Amino acid sequence: MALRFTRKPENELEKEGRSLEPHAGETEYVCPNCHRTLPETTLDDNQWVCSCGHHFRISARRRIRMLTDEGSFSELFASIESTDPLSFPGYQEKLEKARKASGEKESVVTGTARIDGMEAAIFVMSPEFMMGSMGAATGEKITLLFEYATERGLPVVGWTVSGGARMQEGLMSLMQMAKTSGAVKRHSDRGLLYITVLTDPTTGGVTASFAMEGDIIVAEPGATVGFAGRRVVEQTTMESLPRDFQTSEFILAHGFADIITPRGDEKRMIAELLRFHGGQA
Repeated sequence: MALRFTRKPENELEKEGRSLEPHAGETEYVCPNCHRTLPETTLDDNQWVCSCGHHFRISARRRIRMLTDEGSFSELFASIESTDPLSFPGYQEKLEKARKASGEKESVVTGTARIDGMEAAIFVMSPEFMMGSMGAATGEKITLLFEYATERGLPVVGWTVSGGARMQEGLMSLMQMAKTSGAVKRHSDRGLLYITVLTDPTTGGVTASFAMEGDIIVAEPGATVGFAGRRVVEQTTMESLPRDFQTSEFILAHGFADIITPRGDEKRMIAELLRFHGGQA
């Protein structure tokens, strides 16, 4: 029987000076789809995609390293982080735990980068920070990035992963849906391109706002994409749902996504889209 190992965040491994090259006793992961046990170095070599096609969730920094040109990423708005506006019980502790687990101050990383030579403003959400949940700081960083891109005539590429709005911030979290959508609209009014890449899972208020507002909506294979959870939808509609409900494949078939692209092809495909739409090298 294969052993299951608890993964340490990559930033902690790097701080400890541990090599990610193959070695005795290296960390292994069990694919939730085919149940094969895979060493970390094998997953690294395959962009964290199993041979069965399952796309593992990856950190924001790892995704940036994979999908942008080496050394081209310049971070913006890194100092913005969540507070506890409602003095919600236990929220400060949850934030500290999320920061330690992810190595990030907030659930999204924003900046500029080149993708196969094409310049873009990018945001990448972090599944390790409260599953990419959207608080006021998340919305602020994404809004500022769109404003930055609008002023400089840059396209925006965003990778979404989220459990939705952050309940600990109440209405202030829900307001980010309108706030980010307004910034997306102003960017669009300038005739600028916005590409979203939906990764597993993209749900809740993020789906109901900036995740689905891209000019071109890309999805990774097998990603969960939806608003309310499957059980809630079934209880509301009083109907049994298809097995593939709220998957990338389902939303593509029903017109809510434009293309499904495996992670290994994402960089090339996004660069081609940027070039086609007049991007700057």
